[in-house]
Order: sequence, then structure tokens, then C-alpha cells
Amino acid sequence: MPKNNSSFNFLIQNTIAFVQQELNDAEGGHDWFHVQRVYKNALLISENENVNKTIVALGALLHDIADSKFHNGDETIGPKKAKAFLQTQAVSQDTVTHIIKIIENVSFKGGNTLKTFHSKELEVLQDADRLDAIGAIGIARTFNYGGFKNRVIYNPLIKPKLEMTPQEYKASDAPTINHFYEKLLKLKDKMNTSSGKKIAQERHVFMESFLEQFYQEWNGEK
Repeated sequence: MPKNNSSFNFLIQNTIAFVQQELNDAEGGHDWFHVQRVYKNALLISENENVNKTIVALGALLHDIADSKFHNGDETIGPKKAKAFLQTQAVSQDTVTHIIKIIENVSFKGGNTLKTFHSKELEVLQDADRLDAIGAIGIARTFNYGGFKNRVIYNPLIKPKLEMTPQEYKASDAPTINHFYEKLLKLKDKMNTSSGKKIAQERHVFMESFLEQFYQEWNGEK
């Protein structure tokens, strides 16, 4: 772990440069700007939590270095890339191990996966990542990814599946609107920290308002 602000800042800048290069051609909802927003969210939340700030910062920057959605579902590539990078930096093995555990456990994966690892740093990172999945940004990212996967916007005949295994969730090609019910509207109640819960509540209300307007327009009522 860096022993002073100078070495910490150098490590962060190295990590940012690495992530920007790796995500240069990434899909718009999982690109460097997504990582940057999660990084800022994580720093904000961690101000009110007793956590290791180095682990939080590095975990946020590396959490989506190789999202399995874009690597044929392979969940090992991201942790491997992050570990290989961190081993070139002045980071302790304990810190590397903790960050890799965070990357392996931060994802939603259908929302019903049994956690095998727990830490306050993971809780902060989960909240920071989930905040970027809801509210105005979350709505934009959802439709961007739906377009990227060539999914229909909405089909009233295809109902959301509220309970899915991680495998079913990963394989789903449902209409984009269904994703609000299958994931986004669930996130408010899955936040870990008091700061995360407060921000999530505000963004949740915004999504509900959006959906109300969407259905009114869809049905020609407004």
C-alpha cells in the first residue's frame, strides 16, 4: 500500500491510464466514463465509512476492466487483468487479494447470488456501482445497452422475470423495459451504506416517474 499521498496519487494515475487504454473501444454504458462515475461515487460514499481508501479507489477503477458480458460470459478475465496490472505496481499482496475479491463479487448477477466474501470496501463499491445503474444515467445506460444488443424497447406480451438464476439473468434477451423490473427497481433495497441508500432513493423515484411517463406515451394517453 502506498505510504504517502505522492505515491498514492502516482498509483491512481497509473491505474487510470491503464483503465482508459483497456476500455478505449468499450460499449458506451461500460466505458471509462462509467468507471469514472463509479470512482467518484465510491470516494463520496467512503467519506462516511471506515474503509481503506486505497482499496476503494483501486477497486472502483478496476471493477469493470473486462465485464463478462463482453467476453462470452467469462468472469475470470477481469480479475486476471486487474491482478496482472496490480502486480506491476507498488501494492501489497493483501491489497491485491482484497481488490480481486471485490471485482469477483461486486456484480449484481440477478440479485440472488450467495455472497462468499464480505468487506466494508466491497459494500461501498457495490453501492457506487449500483448508483450508476439507476436514475437518469441508469436509464441512459440501459437503453444504450439494449440498442447495442439490438433488443426491442418494450413488448407488453413479454413479462419481466422477477426471479432468475445468475445463468438465466446472464442469458436474458428480454425487452429493455423489462430490465427495470428485473434489476434497476430492486437496487434501492439492496444498498449497503446510509449514503448509498439516500442517493438511491432519489434516483429510484426518478425512474418510477420515467416509467409512468413512458407507459402514458406508449398507450397514447399523453
